[in-house]
Amino acid sequence: MYSCGVTVYDKCHIGHARSLCVFDMMRRYLKYRGYNVRFVRNITDVDDKIINKGKELSKSFDDVVRENIDAYRRDLKNLSVDEADIEPRATEYIPKMVVFIEKLIKKGFAYESNGDVYYSVRKFEDYGKLSGQSIDQMIEATRIEQDPNKRDPLDFALWKGVKEDEKSWPSPWGKGRPGWHIECSCMSMNELGSDRIDIHAGGRDLIFPHHENEIALSEALTGNKPFAKYWIHHGLLTINGQKMAKSLENFITLDEVFERYSSDVLKLFFLQSHYASPVDFSWERMEEVKKAYDRINILIEKLPEAGQGPRTPLLSRDEFQSAMDDDFNTPKALSVVFDFVNECNKVIESGEEGKEAALQEAASFLVEVSGIFGFNFIKKKELSQEEQELLNGRIEARKNKDFKRSDELRDLLQDKGITVEDTKNGQIWRRA
Repeated sequence: MYSCGVTVYDKCHIGHARSLCVFDMMRRYLKYRGYNVRFVRNITDVDDKIINKGKELSKSFDDVVRENIDAYRRDLKNLSVDEADIEPRATEYIPKMVVFIEKLIKKGFAYESNGDVYYSVRKFEDYGKLSGQSIDQMIEATRIEQDPNKRDPLDFALWKGVKEDEKSWPSPWGKGRPGWHIECSCMSMNELGSDRIDIHAGGRDLIFPHHENEIALSEALTGNKPFAKYWIHHGLLTINGQKMAKSLENFITLDEVFERYSSDVLKLFFLQSHYASPVDFSWERMEEVKKAYDRINILIEKLPEAGQGPRTPLLSRDEFQSAMDDDFNTPKALSVVFDFVNECNKVIESGEEGKEAALQEAASFLVEVSGIFGFNFIKKKELSQEEQELLNGRIEARKNKDFKRSDELRDLLQDKGITVEDTKNGQIWRRA
């Protein structure tokens, strides 16, 4: 599985987070279902955007790259998204990209022009098969910069000759740097060790031209062998119904999200929509999601530790798996989880004898769900001596039917961030 990763010219925003969380979830679920997954997610560390950012901030190319890779690593950790098995940086593969380009020139699919090298789009007969557009439709729909070095306006750069004060690498056509599209083709085929990969993933905005161009490059090189069995594209993210843009002052970084919510809440927000659907972010919606998340978290605090014995078949587990098997249908899978939460609460409130084994199995199921979705449910912190005494005092007050004192102690605990709840099985508590 290969996923197009970040271009390290700026901090990650919540659109990047959706990509990272969705494809991490897919990898986790495939492994849960028994697949041996080799997951590659690249880092684009040479690009026009990086060069322009350096000029804007009066920083060197290397400084911009280093700072934003460090920020990206922090974001992965804060999101609780696992690192890929391999996270290749584009600059590490430039010699291989040069060889790739040389082979395309030799096959007649590329040409050199004044130090640049271009891919000849019309030489690839199946161009447009991913996006479902003809070449003429693409030319009409796409704003193409005029370039006198190109033989055809739709041709795209494989190698860009060096300009003044730019980072560059040697090549048979002079110093320069690779074009964006060849980077992913080269890295995916090299790191997955195959002319044909199983899953290629990315955002819907990458279908054209990026993924269309990857297909053209890769299949021209391999003699029209299908480049990927499955293309998986996640939907795009808007902010209160608008496209996210700094000019609209609605550009939300992950740091801003984590000031208010945990990574679990953000992940649940993403998972409530099917990965292929667009999703609209708002702080109001996040507050609703947090309440839904708290329902699961509160139940987990009531449940015993997950058992170590044989796993009992659960109807909910089967329904959950059926939903996830259907193109990673996380909204349906989550509806199974929330129905399950309601049923567990009914069992807990029933006070029935012999329910411990069922609740232990329920805990095991929720542990599985957490592992698939990458949740880190908040664990209870150890109580201070004062907090424990307040909780014990409240139990004693209720035992003596001193409900006024019980309410006073509840309010004192609330001030310390501890919420108490009275159930048929006694008092339970959780951190607010």
